[in-house]
Amino acid sequence: MTENLIEVNHLMKYFKLGNEKISKAKVKYLHAVDDVSFTIRKGEIFGIIGESGSGKSTIGKCILRLIDSDSGEVILNGKDVTKLSQKELKAMRGNMQMVFQNPLASFNPKKKLGDAFWEYAKFLKIPRMEYEKRMKELLDYINLADDVLSRLPKELSGGQLQRLAFARAILSEPDFLLADEPVSALDVSVQAQILNLMLDLKEKKGQTMLFISHDLNVVKHICERVAVVYLGVIVEMGDIETVYSHARHPYTQALISAKPKEHPLEQKERIILEGDVPNAINVKEGCRFATRCTRYKEGLCDHRTPKLKEVEEGHFVACHYA
Repeated sequence: MTENLIEVNHLMKYFKLGNEKISKAKVKYLHAVDDVSFTIRKGEIFGIIGESGSGKSTIGKCILRLIDSDSGEVILNGKDVTKLSQKELKAMRGNMQMVFQNPLASFNPKKKLGDAFWEYAKFLKIPRMEYEKRMKELLDYINLADDVLSRLPKELSGGQLQRLAFARAILSEPDFLLADEPVSALDVSVQAQILNLMLDLKEKKGQTMLFISHDLNVVKHICERVAVVYLGVIVEMGDIETVYSHARHPYTQALISAKPKEHPLEQKERIILEGDVPNAINVKEGCRFATRCTRYKEGLCDHRTPKLKEVEEGHFVACHYA
């Protein structure tokens, strides 16, 4: 068995809505992440997929502690990130990095890219000569000329900026890299460049990554295992081929049926979900997918929340009738 680099145990994050100083009765909680657990092995690209608003990005931000979780553990190299002091967290920042969805927004628009990179290098306490050598290697690696560092972010294309975002993320040689929908804002041809870069990072450098996306074709292309998230909970998780070819949860089956055809002659049966999407505020006991599920049974699905259970080796499903 490959050693785990990341262990997420019972992670929870609720966002308070309303002001208890005005009225405690009007305070409600949005269940963004609700008892999520999974592991990421060293050298693996692990995927998280789901609809917009399902809690994918919140899980990622809690793992990197860009926002604080309410409870649970995030173990990175044996250390619980959620328990670190600000001083300890700052020292660990270089070991866990993130690539954001919008490359233009992730760089300071008023700073030349070279100045932004050098500022980050100083934060990492990298000497000037070593920084220049490493930057030259990184620019060669992402196939960009040296003169990009003398430009402002607005002077580059989205694909060039996203490659630079990856270069910035691996400048510190982190153990863990989080990519939050890094190709969704790019053209299809440019997406391929970024995805190939990610695969190259995994194969040549053994980079461990968490890849968050709603594009099922992309996730299938680069991930080894995947977790399907619905309204803050994992409903299915396992090896990418197993989940895509033998999906057990009705939500996963509906997602995969909506995946665009890979060939014009491919035969697909589209599963149309009906019913209302439940409110993520003050969620009650029971299955969160019950209002849209074709397997719904009154009583059990209404009053008992399904837990992730192993239906076959390495394949987990949260459904009473899986």
